[in-house]
Amino acid sequence: MKRVKVRTFSGVVCEQEVFFAPDRTDVKKAAYRPRFETEEDRAHHRNEISRRRHARLFNENFSPTSLYSTLTFDDENEVHSARECRAIREIYVRRLRRAYKDAVIFAYYGQGKTTHRFHLHVVSEGVPEEVLRGKWTFGEIVRVSHLRAHCRYDGVDHGADYTGLANYLFDHWREEFGGHRWRATRNARQPERETPTEARRQYSETKPPMAPKGYILVETKSNRYGYLYFKYVKKPAAERRDE
Repeated sequence: MKRVKVRTFSGVVCEQEVFFAPDRTDVKKAAYRPRFETEEDRAHHRNEISRRRHARLFNENFSPTSLYSTLTFDDENEVHSARECRAIREIYVRRLRRAYKDAVIFAYYGQGKTTHRFHLHVVSEGVPEEVLRGKWTFGEIVRVSHLRAHCRYDGVDHGADYTGLANYLFDHWREEFGGHRWRATRNARQPERETPTEARRQYSETKPPMAPKGYILVETKSNRYGYLYFKYVKKPAAERRDE
């Protein structure tokens, strides 16, 4: 077995994975392939791949200039199924894209746990707030706010690392809804995944690879099969505080 490492950059986040691959594997094409003891483990792994892919896309495309909106339906336009909500989501995204063809838009739908009413969340880059509000004719936009410049996880400033928000929105979807978890415009930028290389050093959670210049290590984890995961973020600029 050979040990492989690969880095993925998405926005302010750099993730480095270290894993074993068979000796016959072409290192440049190597990918982590875990073992599964049950079908439940396999399904969980597929879900986590989708979750990580979504978080990487989110971090790559959004920044503190991006807007996060929550949209609700009024009584006249209330929808009663995920299918109806998806249709309205498509109409709204098309309206925004016609107004701003270069805008990047991610849209999600969910259902309140107590009210059972459907709603939408939209994260956008390149659409002014007044346009977001003006193109929504199905109810009320209850919030429009910029994404934070400083996101904290376990008390550590990650800067513009939006993994927490990305996961929150990812989890809005439920299996009974069907369809795709989220809607992203096709012009969304893809994260940069470097070509894998063979690891020449021994790494562990306490002995991580060197951080890229300007980055700090914020997370490490491993499993019993020798897989190692290291997360770095660009060192955040000092946060301004009002006097």
